[in-house]
Amino acid sequence: MSAQNVLYDAPGPKARVRNMLLSVLFALVLLLVAWFIYTGFDGKGQWAGALWKPFIEGSTWTQFLLPGLVNTLKAAALSIVIALPIGALLGIGRMSEHRWIRIPAGAIVEFFRAIPVLLLMVFAASLYAYYTDIAADIRPLFAAVTGLVLYNGSVLAEVFRAGISSLPRGQAEASSALGLRKTQTMVNVLLPQAITLMLPALVSQLVVILKDTALAGQLTIGYDELIRGSGPITANFGNTIPTLIVVAIIYIVLNLILTTFASYLERKLSRRKKAPRGAKPLGDAPDPIAVAAGADSVTGRAV
Repeated sequence: MSAQNVLYDAPGPKARVRNMLLSVLFALVLLLVAWFIYTGFDGKGQWAGALWKPFIEGSTWTQFLLPGLVNTLKAAALSIVIALPIGALLGIGRMSEHRWIRIPAGAIVEFFRAIPVLLLMVFAASLYAYYTDIAADIRPLFAAVTGLVLYNGSVLAEVFRAGISSLPRGQAEASSALGLRKTQTMVNVLLPQAITLMLPALVSQLVVILKDTALAGQLTIGYDELIRGSGPITANFGNTIPTLIVVAIIYIVLNLILTTFASYLERKLSRRKKAPRGAKPLGDAPDPIAVAAGADSVTGRAV
């Protein structure tokens, strides 16, 4: 049985025809939806050249879009840098054998994971406004980062816990047999192996952090991220749909860059598990019994 047929049977002639028909039908439905959207926007005049003209002018990008993009990346970068170690600590804490560590860590994770990100941002903005001396111009950034860190740190804690728990138990047992302490086992043995397994889920959550920065521009927070920064374009030219399309394309490009970097990192980490270059495979090693019997290591004949 070939490796391709282990999980499923190869489709027969009727199944291939059925799959082809379903694919064609899906493509037709997709084209129909795209045509419906295009004609709807065209009927409202949203494809007029005058509405798209601002995006070929440099002042639109330098005054509105690029400052908003910088603020979006700033909030996302700060949130990622802070949420990753917090998530790792909480995830490891939930696996602790000590109840005084495991129970509080679990309570923190479940509490903040159950609250919407926007609500956490609003609470943080009110807290900083009434109980701190943080300047009003940087208070929205603090509120945005606080909400993103609290929520995504709790979600990342579950990602770390699941990744570490998925490793074979023999890894920890072998480390214990070698005399390593639990901290050494976690840092030197379990975490390096679990990171490769967790990487797709981690990247998915980092994409969520990047997109959730858009929530900081709403309501009372007022952070000038990408969507809020593009608001004057819509107000001046009345091109809501073109502006949102351009902003959506920017988000798509950012997420593609992030996922591409993650794929590169995953390939690089997976290479470390391969044998070094020039190393002989196990099949080329001489037979120890033949060597002990005085056989030639190349031909296998007795010498």
